[in-house]
Amino acid sequence: MITQPARVLAVGGSDSGGGAGIQADIKTLTALGAYAMTAVTALTVQDTLGVHAVHAVPPDVVAAQIAHVLDDIGADAIKTGMLGDAETLSAVADVLKAKARGIPLVVDPVMIAKGGAALLKSEAVDALCEMLVPMTSLLTPNVPEAEWLSGLRIKTDDDQVAAARALLAMGARAVLLKGGHRDGNAVSDVLVTSDDAIWFRAARVNSKHTHGTGCTLASACAAGLAQGMSLKDAVLRAQMFVQEAIKTAPGFGKGSGPLNHLHGIAKR
Repeated sequence: MITQPARVLAVGGSDSGGGAGIQADIKTLTALGAYAMTAVTALTVQDTLGVHAVHAVPPDVVAAQIAHVLDDIGADAIKTGMLGDAETLSAVADVLKAKARGIPLVVDPVMIAKGGAALLKSEAVDALCEMLVPMTSLLTPNVPEAEWLSGLRIKTDDDQVAAARALLAMGARAVLLKGGHRDGNAVSDVLVTSDDAIWFRAARVNSKHTHGTGCTLASACAAGLAQGMSLKDAVLRAQMFVQEAIKTAPGFGKGSGPLNHLHGIAKR
């Protein structure tokens, strides 16, 4: 008897270089044994050196992709990445509210690309906080994103927890605040819920090939939730998956290269 895989719908931008965005989502979900579905919000002209252009998909088309996938195939978890502007964010929030109640939602608040390009317009930040964050099962900001959303500066562990709790107050049920932008030889991420703050610490991998780490981590978390894992276990597996993907990165490109999303498959 064939067991059906858990279904995960990834909503986000397409990365022509294959390292981040929808491409990273599909690779991660597939590597972890989930069935990947997508709703593309934008086409980006992108390589390891940066984002060179962005062509947005009309919001009604984005919403229609989500609606038809959910109506026909369904989903066990949903992950959002690059949403781009307030109109798209509003359309996504509306269709999820109508058709995805009860489905775990992982939100990666993609704001700035690794090369510095803005991927979320400033006027969309309020919409993110007001419309999408209150629906979120797990919010996965990095330090700059958390500072922007919370209005707090993050320099210490206590700052990191305080910012995560401020995001919880906006309605998110859990926040995984990633500490990779902080100084130090270790990377310290913290998972904060109303009941607890759990730290995940790992030695920093000395590599410039870290393009798509945020997309990959959020998708890996979504896969775990879709497969029925506890939140803590889903995050732990996701952390381990990303660490190994960075360590075994293929070294493609002249800039910040992609991860090795298929490291587990290649060993089988």
